[in-house]
Amino acid sequence: MDTDMDTCAGAGAGADGVGATATRDGHRRTPRGRGVLEGAFALLDALRRNGDEAGVTELALACGVPKASVHRLLDQLVGVGAVERTGNRYRVGPQLYRLGQAWEPHPGLRPAARLPLQRLRAATGASVVLVVLREETALTVGSVPGDLEPLLPVRDGLAFRLDTAAGKALRGPRASGAVLDREDVMEGVCCASLPVRAPDGRTVAALAAMVPAGRRLDALAHAVAGAGAAITRALAGGGRRRPLPPTALVP
Repeated sequence: MDTDMDTCAGAGAGADGVGATATRDGHRRTPRGRGVLEGAFALLDALRRNGDEAGVTELALACGVPKASVHRLLDQLVGVGAVERTGNRYRVGPQLYRLGQAWEPHPGLRPAARLPLQRLRAATGASVVLVVLREETALTVGSVPGDLEPLLPVRDGLAFRLDTAAGKALRGPRASGAVLDREDVMEGVCCASLPVRAPDGRTVAALAAMVPAGRRLDALAHAVAGAGAAITRALAGGGRRRPLPPTALVP
C-alpha cells in the first residue's frame, strides 16, 4: 500500500516528492496519512475534470501513476461512497456530493440566492451564475442554465477567469453600474455582472447573467441588480431554509 500512496501523492504534490522525508537508505517516503489523502484527491479531481465517467487507464494517465495503484485507491473510494462504479467506469459518488453541498462560502449565501437566481432566469432567459473568489478564480456556487445551453453550459463548480465580467465584478469595489461584456470573452455571448453584498456592505459574491449577442444589456443589468439586492435582503433575514422535519429524513 505504501507504493500506492507514494505514487498517487506525487500526482498532487509534483514528481519531485514535495512533502516526503528521506529514510536512512536514501529513499524518499511520503507520510502515510498525507499520501493516502493526496492520492485520493488527485483521483477525485481527475474525475471532476473529466466531467463524466472515466476508466482506470484514463485516470492513470491523468494522474501519472500506475494502473494498479489507481485501481486499489478507487476500490477504497467506492467503499466509502466517494466514487461510484458502473462496469469498468468510475464517476464521483453520492457521498462526495452530500459533503460538497454542506460547504458555504459565506453564511447563508447559497440558500439566499436560490430563488433570486431562478427568478432572474425566468425573467431574462439568461444563463445565471453566482460566483465567489477562490484561488484566483471566480468559482460558481450557484447556477441556472438558460438560453445559451448547450453553447455555454453552466453548472456549480465551474471556474471563470478573473478577467471575465463575473471576475471583474467580484474583484473590486464598484459604487454603481454593472460590468458588461459585449462578446469580449466569447463570440456570440454577452454578459452583465454585479457584485453581491452582505448587509454590512462587503462584497461576498458576484452575480452574472449571460445571454446571446443582440440582447439589450441595460435591461439585463437592471434585472441582475434586482436579483443581487434580493440576495442581500435574504442574507439580512438569515438566508436559510426551514429545516425538514426529522421524520422526513433518512439517517
